[in-house]
Amino acid sequence: MPKVAINSTAPDFVLTDYQGRPVRLSDYRGRKQVVLVFNRGFF
Repeated sequence: MPKVAINSTAPDFVLTDYQGRPVRLSDYRGRKQVVLVFNRGFF
Protein backbone atom coordinates (compact mmCIF):
# COMPACT_ATOMS: atom_id res chain seq x y z
CA MET A 1 0.00 0.00 0.00
CA PRO A 2 1.44 3.41 -0.92
CA LYS A 3 2.17 5.92 1.82
CA VAL A 4 0.13 9.12 1.93
CA ALA A 5 1.65 12.35 3.23
CA ILE A 6 -0.15 14.40 5.85
CA ASN A 7 -2.54 16.99 4.33
CA SER A 8 -2.39 15.39 0.90
CA THR A 9 -5.32 14.12 -1.14
CA ALA A 10 -6.21 10.56 -0.21
CA PRO A 11 -6.15 7.97 -3.00
CA ASP A 12 -9.55 6.83 -4.22
CA PHE A 13 -10.86 3.56 -2.77
CA VAL A 14 -14.10 1.57 -2.57
CA LEU A 15 -15.73 0.14 0.57
CA THR A 16 -19.17 -1.31 1.16
CA ASP A 17 -21.78 0.46 3.27
CA TYR A 18 -23.94 -1.21 5.91
CA GLN A 19 -26.32 -2.45 3.17
CA GLY A 20 -23.51 -3.97 1.10
CA ARG A 21 -23.52 -1.27 -1.60
CA PRO A 22 -20.15 -0.02 -2.90
CA VAL A 23 -19.19 3.52 -1.93
CA ARG A 24 -16.22 5.35 -3.46
CA LEU A 25 -14.32 8.11 -1.72
CA SER A 26 -14.40 10.07 -5.00
CA ASP A 27 -18.24 10.07 -4.84
CA TYR A 28 -17.94 12.74 -2.13
CA ARG A 29 -15.16 14.87 -3.66
CA GLY A 30 -16.35 18.47 -3.91
CA ARG A 31 -19.74 17.65 -2.35
CA LYS A 32 -19.00 16.87 1.31
CA GLN A 33 -16.10 16.96 3.72
CA VAL A 34 -14.75 13.53 4.63
CA VAL A 35 -12.65 12.56 7.63
CA LEU A 36 -10.68 9.31 7.39
CA VAL A 37 -9.74 7.58 10.63
CA PHE A 38 -7.44 4.57 10.67
CA ASN A 39 -7.29 2.33 13.75
CA ARG A 40 -4.54 -0.25 14.06
CA GLY A 41 -4.98 -3.46 16.01
CA PHE A 42 -8.61 -3.09 17.02
CA PHE A 43 -11.62 -5.13 15.87
